[in-house]
Amino acid sequence: MFVPPAVIAAIVALGFSGAAQANEFAPQMRAELDARLSAWISAPVIVEAVRVQNATTATYDQARIDALDRTWRSEVGASQMPLIEPVINNDAARFLRDKIAQSDGRIVEAFVMDAKGLNVAASAPTSDYWQGDEAKFRNSFGKGAEGVDLGEVAFDESAQAYLAQISAPVIDPDTGAPIGAVTIGLNVDALP
Repeated sequence: MFVPPAVIAAIVALGFSGAAQANEFAPQMRAELDARLSAWISAPVIVEAVRVQNATTATYDQARIDALDRTWRSEVGASQMPLIEPVINNDAARFLRDKIAQSDGRIVEAFVMDAKGLNVAASAPTSDYWQGDEAKFRNSFGKGAEGVDLGEVAFDESAQAYLAQISAPVIDPDTGAPIGAVTIGLNVDALP
């Protein structure tokens, strides 16, 4: 397996620290966000999907969120997925898959979260339904309109590539306020 010299240098120079590895690729990740990803994070299909789900989930308490998360986890890999199916088979999910297909290998996954951190749309099933307790959500949606989370770089066996997630808020164009967030899995080997 070929490992790009830049990846080896980053790992060695940074002492295998995940957070530091993310910083090593931060300029390329941020450039990808600014050049390509921001436009489709704010696409009407994404904004509308988040608005619709926020109207439904606004009154959910933590007990209900936890119950839904347990249900989702039990459905992952099952033949029947009544909670997962609507999330991976809606217009926003199809939009995400189209963007992944057009990314020349730079993007490997994407999912959208509402204001509670619950999945709205996903290119494929995620391991859990509630992202609200994770840094990717807290550091994007939780930090306001300018919040961005650059995740750790890690080798993904199934993709045979070094991947990192970047998360940014979905902004309501009418108010300028965050209404949700999007997480995008980037293949750092494919970044310019």
